[in-house]
Amino acid sequence: MPHAVVSDRQRSQAKQLRRAMTRAETLLWRYLKANRMDGVGFRRQTPIRNYIADFVCFSSKLVIELDGESHDFEERQRADQRRDAFFAAEGFRVLRFTNEQVMSNLEGVVEAIRQATSAGASGSPPSLTLPHKGGGNSDTDHNNSVSNSKTRGTQP
Repeated sequence: MPHAVVSDRQRSQAKQLRRAMTRAETLLWRYLKANRMDGVGFRRQTPIRNYIADFVCFSSKLVIELDGESHDFEERQRADQRRDAFFAAEGFRVLRFTNEQVMSNLEGVVEAIRQATSAGASGSPPSLTLPHKGGGNSDTDHNNSVSNSKTRGTQP
């Protein structure tokens, strides 16, 4: 895949983000790095045109975004929607997880990513997505979870 031109400023910002990863990003990165997930390779804090994706798998055209508390605000969620639309226009699927989901249910998050990467190989959509924090009744969603995980189901 040909590389897009990345400005020195954006490259510097991506390097800084890699050095200052959140606890949740660091924890998830341990599972994603070095092709540990079924041989699928991920990159972290990767520039894609005007954005920097938290994690990206180019072979599966998958972007993974981790959202902290700053993403709870309406303005930030609108920006996330624009960002997701950009990635979709570039041919990527986007999975979003909260930092809380990664910290409290890492196995469920990893399984959702594994399903998405294997679905990417077959061309079908992943069967499990996790909504933004506050996306529905967590007690009801908990009962609808897949594979006895504690992840929340899709929004109604």
